[in-house]
Amino acid sequence: MKTTIFSAHKFEEPHLVSANKGKHELNLLEVRLTESTASLAQGSEAISLFTSDDASTGVLEKLSALGVKYIALRTAGYNNVATERAAALGIKIARVPAYSPYAIAEHTMALILALNRKLIKAHNRVRDMNFSLNGLTGFDLNGKTVGVIGTGKIGAILIKILHGFGCKILAQDVTEDKNLINSYGVSYTNCETICKQADIISLHVPLVTSTKHLIDKAHIALMKPGVMLINTSRGGLVDTKAVIEGLKTKKIGYFGIDVYEEEEGLFFEDHSEDILQDDIIARLMTFNNVLITSHQAFLTETALTNIAETTIYNLDCFEKEVLSGNEISVK
Repeated sequence: MKTTIFSAHKFEEPHLVSANKGKHELNLLEVRLTESTASLAQGSEAISLFTSDDASTGVLEKLSALGVKYIALRTAGYNNVATERAAALGIKIARVPAYSPYAIAEHTMALILALNRKLIKAHNRVRDMNFSLNGLTGFDLNGKTVGVIGTGKIGAILIKILHGFGCKILAQDVTEDKNLINSYGVSYTNCETICKQADIISLHVPLVTSTKHLIDKAHIALMKPGVMLINTSRGGLVDTKAVIEGLKTKKIGYFGIDVYEEEEGLFFEDHSEDILQDDIIARLMTFNNVLITSHQAFLTETALTNIAETTIYNLDCFEKEVLSGNEISVK
């Protein structure tokens, strides 16, 4: 089956080719899917999309007119796809529901440790032959209260890691995980209580209407002074302007993100020779207690292999007209 792979990054291409084993005709494109690039899928029955691709209503209509019948996402999330319109057009969608929750959870922990122990500042100092310890004081994680919002696969693994550090763990989710309660002493509560009591808050929920700007001005006002806020889930969970105000007033003492609400067209690309047009992220980058990574939490060999293999499996199932178990259904 001829498949156009949009946003094909160099780091994933070998994994896709290896997993494919020559079964499908893959047209690997570096460009993102947009209304202006949709025509590049001409002649393909299927396309494959990454998190930065635009599969909104207008784009889907163009793809449908070209004869595209299937979308194989290389992500777990699908908030970039107009799923209802896809269903109406008869376009089937499958995703990669879990590629490596360990990768995300471990990167989350890396952000927490790097911010706490000021590792970036320390590294830069040593490179400048400055071996002073002034301004590098951190805190013991042991005994600290951490709020984990979302206790699915990623949140659950992070909780296991945090328990190993001796943290007290508060959690919030629509469904309580009894194993987390019994094994790690997790206390389930609501978002407001977490904001009031947690020294560190980490977000691991999907971006849906009810979670849009979950962390807003009101919730930030409830937080402990100097709180650490971490987001490795979806950028839209956080009202970034409200966070900037929280950083300016020192209500937020540390902010670590691997995702950004306006990352489309910014992350995954080299803009080192460009003038940064996004004033919000430019402001974030001025704070020395902010650590930003460009959506790399998933980036491990294990995850890339799993993403590629599941993507090709989904294409196989589309071609054979059998269910993969990874389909996105519209309720």
